[in-house]
Amino acid sequence: MRYFIELSYNGKAYHGWQIQPNAISIQEVLEKGLSTLLKEPIATMGAGRTDAGVHATQLFAHFDTETLFDIKTLIYKLNSFLPEDIAIKSIFKVKANSHARFHATSRQYLYRIALEKNPFNKEQTFLLKPKLNIDKLKAATKILLDYKDFQCFSKSNTDVKTYHCNIMKAEWSLVENELHFIIKADRFLRNMVRAIVGTLINIGIGKIEVETLHDIIKSKNRSEAGFSVPAHALYLTKIEYPDSIKLKIE
Repeated sequence: MRYFIELSYNGKAYHGWQIQPNAISIQEVLEKGLSTLLKEPIATMGAGRTDAGVHATQLFAHFDTETLFDIKTLIYKLNSFLPEDIAIKSIFKVKANSHARFHATSRQYLYRIALEKNPFNKEQTFLLKPKLNIDKLKAATKILLDYKDFQCFSKSNTDVKTYHCNIMKAEWSLVENELHFIIKADRFLRNMVRAIVGTLINIGIGKIEVETLHDIIKSKNRSEAGFSVPAHALYLTKIEYPDSIKLKIE
């Protein structure tokens, strides 16, 4: 039987989602919890691979087991077993071929920029001291929607078959004393969101012009794009799936 598990986590103490040979990861801790409670080796497949220090308010993974269990009881026991920075939200049955990564239709990220010093959010936001031109920031963001190939924002030497991503939404909003960047796409390249934000910041502070973004994207060269903003202010916030993945229980 295949199950989807929905979780959230603070990524500060972890080297990303994916299991690493010499570093602790979310996947490793989750699999240890599932394996201990279900009394069998459990392997998981996540919907994405968040980098070291990146958070998730929603991430799905799938796992297989023939062990019978009560879902509410397992969620309760997992939340008791797992450290405080990982929380299980739900577990549900899906069709045998449902895949947490390949069947996801969209993923959405949030990047939080603090516009003033605040001792209570310094570990959740990126404090930006130079003043941003919001109009330039928004104008440049619209340009992203005109393109599909985002190789210029991908981490170098990444083993991927294509650099094409379909960006469905990219927008900025002012939330109290923070500037929030939300971006939604069918898929993301490694380090893509952080490189996009860094490039847009360079435009917002006047380091480069809005129209230069066209040249940067067309160059397909990572060195042409801006800096990569810190990981601690990035959140994976939403993953969407077709309803057809769920197993209908009569």
